[in-house]
Amino acid sequence: MTQRVALVVEQLRQPVPGGIGTYCRGLLQGLAQLAAQPGGLGGVDLVLVASRSPGSPDPLAGWPWPLLPSALPRRLLGELWRRGVVGLPAGARSGVVHATSLAAPWRAAQRGAALVVTVHDLAWRQHPEAYPARGRRWHEASLRHALRRAQRIVVPSVAVAEQVEAAGAAAPVVVVPHGADHLPPPDEPATEAWLARAGVEGPFLLTVGTLEPRKNLGRVLAAFARARAELGKDLTLVVVGPAGWGRQDWPPDPREPASAGVVFAGALPGPVLAGLYRRAVALVYAPLAEGFGLPPLEAMATGAAVVASPVPSVDEEVALVVDPLDVAGLAGAMVAVVTDPARRRQLAAAGRARASTRTWQAVAEAHLALWRELGATTANGGVQ
Repeated sequence: MTQRVALVVEQLRQPVPGGIGTYCRGLLQGLAQLAAQPGGLGGVDLVLVASRSPGSPDPLAGWPWPLLPSALPRRLLGELWRRGVVGLPAGARSGVVHATSLAAPWRAAQRGAALVVTVHDLAWRQHPEAYPARGRRWHEASLRHALRRAQRIVVPSVAVAEQVEAAGAAAPVVVVPHGADHLPPPDEPATEAWLARAGVEGPFLLTVGTLEPRKNLGRVLAAFARARAELGKDLTLVVVGPAGWGRQDWPPDPREPASAGVVFAGALPGPVLAGLYRRAVALVYAPLAEGFGLPPLEAMATGAAVVASPVPSVDEEVALVVDPLDVAGLAGAMVAVVTDPARRRQLAAAGRARASTRTWQAVAEAHLALWRELGATTANGGVQ
């Protein structure tokens, strides 16, 4: 029997999709790999759901499944979903609805569909100072919906599972760690050209992530300034990532001490990012909180050493793990990874081995198993 599943990929409509967007694209990548094999998706009929495209052609239309966009724009659709006023777009009738973030059509659960929600973190509870009040209210309201209405909650790590269960989840919580094989191969000529344009001639550390308060960039810059004072002016810190919300004066004034030796790259194409990972002395990744932490896994997949705060994607076998609030400790870890090539090689080898076990196809297989399980107990074609 064929089971129809509506996969809500609304995060890919966001101006800055971030790590949740990477999860959405990685899941679709894994599903596409399975669809190309004999047997395809094994009885799952998939459709994609999102708000109205901001332009034409629709960038989400390239995947091998029907895209059923709403006639409503992103912000309006999200608000009407939140209020339960509208459900899925016409034609997206499905027995299972999986929202890949807390932006979910909650009405679907009231209309007979089995609702799955992916909860990526509860960081707004761990560090409320890093979120605006409006954002905290939205996250709290959406989490309450998920706890009350979802039949399954998917999370990327055991740590998030424990937090969601402690928050009062009534439904089973399923842990599915992210994959590591989504970056394209490095484009070495393009990477070389970018480094030349940016004026990066010597060794460099790399940090990757959306520029927002939770990513703790201020302390990373302060730690780098300390490390550079000890290591010399040849060392550069390359900061890759789009501007998020909050402080909007990145990059800082070049006259500020914290900006010496720092290059802000903004968002970069995947092949260039992969090339920077490969060439970097190490990735430095020190957010205040993460539900998983994709950049360390990306770095490990390319063979880079990692310095990171204790996010779920790392441990002391594959990274130098540091307290994100300890600037001196973070600076010391930077110095250690730069000056100890043997330790760097050890971390890189362990990280590459770890990343080789994390594939988006395995992530897709776990999602398919969940959808089939729910489909077996839910009448196909609930009305949303």
